[in-house]
Amino acid sequence: MKKLHLGLPKGSLQEATIDMMKKAGYSVHVSARSYYPTIDDDEISVRLIRPQDMSMYVEKGIIDTGLTGADWVKEAGSDVRVVVNLVYAKQQLTKVRWVLAVPENSSIRSISDLQGKRIATELVNVTRQYLAERGVIADIEFSHGATEAKAPDLVDAIVELTETGSSLKANKLRIIETVMESATQLIANHHAWKDEWKRTKIENLAMLFEGAIIAREKVGLKMNVPNGALPEVLKRLPALRKPTISTLSEGAGYAIETVLDETVARMIIPELKRAGAEGIIEYPLNKVIL
Repeated sequence: MKKLHLGLPKGSLQEATIDMMKKAGYSVHVSARSYYPTIDDDEISVRLIRPQDMSMYVEKGIIDTGLTGADWVKEAGSDVRVVVNLVYAKQQLTKVRWVLAVPENSSIRSISDLQGKRIATELVNVTRQYLAERGVIADIEFSHGATEAKAPDLVDAIVELTETGSSLKANKLRIIETVMESATQLIANHHAWKDEWKRTKIENLAMLFEGAIIAREKVGLKMNVPNGALPEVLKRLPALRKPTISTLSEGAGYAIETVLDETVARMIIPELKRAGAEGIIEYPLNKVIL
């Protein structure tokens, strides 16, 4: 049997990734201390890999495809195929940022002030390139962890990953600039991409993953509408395209179904009711394929 070798990110993105895959229709189970999760697709084998290492193993063809951050692909300088960008993170559906931060009371106010200073980060190559493009040479050291605790006693500044900025504020750090934004990417090995069977399998994963992420912020809405109320109800209904409208039996009116943002649904349901809609049902979605 043919197999697609898929790498999933070990660490902070692991839980969010497995949840996303569940919405996409895949059941993934991770046993304690195991790096080989099970998946309910006999054509896929799964391995947990640190996001920092993922693109290297994909480039070498040790695995065919994997999920990792655009930041780690750039840091490694890996030559891989980016299949799709998937905007989700540990806490929310958003891009993350690598930011240059200094202690709140630091005299450093701009990039130019970093000339000759010490900077700690996991993202060494990207940081060095970022500073060089701005004519700044600094002593950039690799940080194995607890980066936020190193300034000001050990280094002058840090470049650290943040999703909300709350941890930086808690450690009394001030953001100077954003070095780069990053999103999760599904990447593929070039040779695997040329294999028709593997490419189709990877494209299917990309479509379902993207659909699962889009669906997380949307809901479906169903309702019945009397004949005379249809124009007023339609005025209040946003939709991905146009809502689906079906005629009820015996000329009793119309059944309407649509997909919209969950935040919009809570605002317009009372308006729809006042406009004449009846039997309004809101339901969650697993996937929205555009």
